[in-house]
Amino acid sequence: MRILQVVHGYPPRYNAGSEVYTQTLCRALAERHELMVFSRFEDAFLPAYTELKEHDTVGVGGMTIPLRLVNLANFRDRYRHAAVDAAFVRCLEEFRPDIVHVQHLNHLSTSVVLEAARAGIPVVFTLHDFWPMCPRGQFIQFFPPDARTVLPLCDGQEDHKCAVRCYARYFSGAPEEESADIRYHADWVRRRMQHMREVCDAVNQFVAPSRQLRQRFVEEFHLPKERVTLLDYGFDLTRLRGRKRVRQPDDEFVFGYIGTHVAAKGIHQLLEAFGRMNRPARLRIWGRPNAESTPSLKTLCDGFPPTIRQRITWEGEYINERIVPEVFNRVDAIIVPSIWLENSPLVIHEAQQARVPVVTADAGGMAEFVRHEENGLLFHHRDPASLALQMARCVDDPEWISRLGLRGYLHNEAGDVLSIEDHSQEIEGIYRECLRGKCISATEVRA
Repeated sequence: MRILQVVHGYPPRYNAGSEVYTQTLCRALAERHELMVFSRFEDAFLPAYTELKEHDTVGVGGMTIPLRLVNLANFRDRYRHAAVDAAFVRCLEEFRPDIVHVQHLNHLSTSVVLEAARAGIPVVFTLHDFWPMCPRGQFIQFFPPDARTVLPLCDGQEDHKCAVRCYARYFSGAPEEESADIRYHADWVRRRMQHMREVCDAVNQFVAPSRQLRQRFVEEFHLPKERVTLLDYGFDLTRLRGRKRVRQPDDEFVFGYIGTHVAAKGIHQLLEAFGRMNRPARLRIWGRPNAESTPSLKTLCDGFPPTIRQRITWEGEYINERIVPEVFNRVDAIIVPSIWLENSPLVIHEAQQARVPVVTADAGGMAEFVRHEENGLLFHHRDPASLALQMARCVDDPEWISRLGLRGYLHNEAGDVLSIEDHSQEIEGIYRECLRGKCISATEVRA
């Protein structure tokens, strides 16, 4: 097959979960099929929509995967771009794919799906978060009615609410213009949501990596359940082998955080929990620094007593292929403190495969992969005091928490996560069903 993958970022420029998964899948598929990736880059010193041709080289002297990148440095909130659509059509004409697999369209152009459908090419769409049914992607509100509450969860999409709770950043600020601003942005959200439903109608098959995500898209966004396949992520198991963590009896317990330094990941609540834990332990924080968030997080640490502050280290970004020696060999447990309802966090899977215990929240996809006191620990979602309590239990009984980590992945008797080889074959099966016409889009049904 000739497979065109579409994603909003590709390593090494972008290293968050969906981007890393996409690269892993592409490299597995490229062993049996022809691959191309359509994605973006951001360079404020180049004209908008400048196109680059690059390659992802697999291994030393190995095969290469062609990348087609479009410059989108100044369009964070726009969801449609005629110039991106045109670049995508050129990509279709050049590569002539049998199937298009959309991983994420944020910062790209949603109407590339419609272009693929017009060309008669089946589309598979993996749901990595709530972005098709939530303009902000995570059901977190930026401007809650109670100004003292920071980033509360949203209970569902509604045009007026979206305008007031998330798009007030674009209001003029003049009281006499507020009603007009609300009407304008509510209508913007309404048109966006109508368009997203048209886009989703043109998709032949969706893939949901967690049950809770699939359920929400079926129940709240009304995707037909037969068009949403439940399939967890796959992983390169070779890079997750060989963890060696040797602790001496007097060694301090080490917690690790892996992820971006953004508020939705809950790193601020992790720091608060660590500050109140009152145990001899260390916290190592990995992830690419964020110009907006990282300085604020470090300022938060400045309020801690020196004895706590000196136990927190900022390790910077790590190389994903070296996650075992660079991260897992240096920690006793991984904390996943996200304040949004995570889908199927890659870091939980990676830690479980390496047999590192995980402490995470009792909500969303996080609780789907960690069972309390069976293969890790759960704390009450968005509750730093509860997180501090579970972290203290780890420090008080490190052998016990280590034994919990040995259970690994819950949904496999041996504790192993799905390999990228097996996962890619499942994905290929979905492609073949679409090519045989067994996955029919809603647009085709109406036609």
